[in-house]
Amino acid sequence: MSAIRLWTLSSHHSAFRVGGWAHLRKTAEGLAGAAGGARHITPERTVLAGLAAALKDLPPGAVVIHADSPIVLGRIRAVILGEAADPPEADLDLWAQVQTALKSRTATFVRAPVTPNTPQAFAAAWAELARDKAKTHGPFTHPIPKPNLAKVQGL
Repeated sequence: MSAIRLWTLSSHHSAFRVGGWAHLRKTAEGLAGAAGGARHITPERTVLAGLAAALKDLPPGAVVIHADSPIVLGRIRAVILGEAADPPEADLDLWAQVQTALKSRTATFVRAPVTPNTPQAFAAAWAELARDKAKTHGPFTHPIPKPNLAKVQGL
């Protein structure tokens, strides 16, 4: 069985303290994705919320996480792989979700910059849309429609 592949991206607007995230998941069953956002949120919590949502209800197996966030590639990677101390005290609820989801899995972290015609570019567009929707409508999580997912380039 091949590894589950995740692409995750977040977007945060500091002036309004609003954030949005999006993720894509490619499993043996196919492609899925979701986007969400919240008001009064920090950039770190936005990233953690998106990653926690991406990892929720994953089938068993190894996971490859594609990200461009220094938070994911730095702090989260180091804590999950045991290369750093325990997670920071802030956002412990989301840290617990991420650690539980990755417990007893092989996790690989891959730097995936946002470049045109890639899954990261698709996720970036949805993260910005989610951020803007959260700003006007408040917290939400919504699946990305299947017809939109069918247009993702670079998979």
